[in-house]
Amino acid sequence: MAQLVGNAIFGQSGGPTSVINASAAGVITEALKTGCINKVYGAAHGIRGILEEKFYDMSMEDPRELELLKTTPSSALGSVRYKLADPDKDPTDYNKLLEVFKKYNIRYFFYNGGNDSMDTCNKVSKFMQKAGYECRVIGVPKTIDNDLYATDHCPGYGSAAKYVATATMEVYHDARVYDTPMVCVLEVMGRNAGWLTAATALAAYKGEGPDLIYLPEIVFDMDKFIADCKKVYEKNNGKLIVAVSEGIRDKDGRYVSEYGSDLAKEKDSFGHAQLGGVGQVLASVLKKELKCKARAIEFSLLQRCAAHCASATDVEEAFTAGQKAVQFAVEGATDCMVAYERTTDANGNYKCNYVLVNLSEVANTEKKIPREWINEDGTGLTQAFIDYALPLIQGDSRPPMEDGLPRFAKLKKVLVKAE
Repeated sequence: MAQLVGNAIFGQSGGPTSVINASAAGVITEALKTGCINKVYGAAHGIRGILEEKFYDMSMEDPRELELLKTTPSSALGSVRYKLADPDKDPTDYNKLLEVFKKYNIRYFFYNGGNDSMDTCNKVSKFMQKAGYECRVIGVPKTIDNDLYATDHCPGYGSAAKYVATATMEVYHDARVYDTPMVCVLEVMGRNAGWLTAATALAAYKGEGPDLIYLPEIVFDMDKFIADCKKVYEKNNGKLIVAVSEGIRDKDGRYVSEYGSDLAKEKDSFGHAQLGGVGQVLASVLKKELKCKARAIEFSLLQRCAAHCASATDVEEAFTAGQKAVQFAVEGATDCMVAYERTTDANGNYKCNYVLVNLSEVANTEKKIPREWINEDGTGLTQAFIDYALPLIQGDSRPPMEDGLPRFAKLKKVLVKAE
């Protein structure tokens, strides 16, 4: 295949993670040294930055700062939640993208995000093909939710899982320090898939985790929940830790968070309910039923930005995924996402291979925890999940320290002027 010469643009989208910038470092550093890519642009706030012609010249950045991206949390270029319309109904944004791509000779488009971001990537790729404009489009995965289809796991999940498990173990010790009853309800992110809440089972695997775990994959029953909790509470002499996904729903499909909050009635631009508060709802129920102190602990944003407790495996895989995206594109690939394939080395140890999957397979498709990985009672995880998750949290990664505090990347963000 003939070499495609032109410029590249990279954007970040959706919720931040501890390692999304590691993927950015992989894409940017690899693209900067690739002969057929003349200029590398970084879009400000994802697809919106391209539409508004607001992007940065990444060649102007200090190489050391680009290296520091590997251990800097969140989205350094700025993220966005912007849903492109159906091009057959409203091609306005697509025509603008085509105009910008032609104006700046953008022939490589790398987009870093989760389910909705891969949908954006897929739509852009299909439109460019239909318009007859040659542009290689590659999706770079990320999501702490770990729910992207066709990849063994997602960049960001290993680090978030490591933080959730570690924090759960620490809460376990704190909650058992007094000789009085104590009930803790841990609320963990997870709308429709419980991968992150399941990570609390890693703490339980070490004997320092929740007694009960409730995931969105299992229909939530309040009466059963109360009965489960009473049984453990009595058995453990007044000690109980419960982990719940923010997105658990009852048999009618109603979010449990709605029982005591109007938060879930609000929707974002993709039509998703704004979740949160389920921990407090259940803590209030247990306080009434068990007649004891009950505390809700919401991990909230901490679980996705804890670069100080990141998995070295996750960081290196995220960085490599970014590199591979560029390499695959230069070799001729397009309309694909880089995916992880789990395998083992000659010694039987965990190993990750990088493969391509079609964007249309990934866009808007959620991967949930297999039912057989959840115990029969629906209140915990099996050894199969532990075996799956343990390799992903291995190794310690943290930013370099200055004056006892982390030194994160500081980008110049030099805006590109119209050519």
